[in-house]
Amino acid sequence: MHHVPGTERDDLCDAHEVDARSTAEAKASLPDVEYVAGLFRAMGDGTRLSILYLLWKDRWCVHDLAAILDTSVSNVSHHLRLLRAMRLVRTKKDGRKVVYSLDDAHVESLMSEAFKHAGHK
Repeated sequence: MHHVPGTERDDLCDAHEVDARSTAEAKASLPDVEYVAGLFRAMGDGTRLSILYLLWKDRWCVHDLAAILDTSVSNVSHHLRLLRAMRLVRTKKDGRKVVYSLDDAHVESLMSEAFKHAGHK
């Protein structure tokens, strides 16, 4: 094959023998990436991310969230169910209301880092 100047691929390394031991160790060390991918999918929807953002700032009931987001209670409830299933939000009874908040400090940290990154240009 003839080399054409300026066509080098700087995103590929040269072909080499793979170190079987190192690659096997790395493969065995992979965490549950499917769960983490699910977290990012859950956070990747605009409505769910808006809900998470609002809950990062304060606790809200489903009716308040629906009013803020100009959508139906049914729609917000649907999204909150998914966020609860992914352990991103939790509920607490507050008198006759059920209020939502972020599940824990890890989720708060995810939100903080994501929005810091978004503001970094």
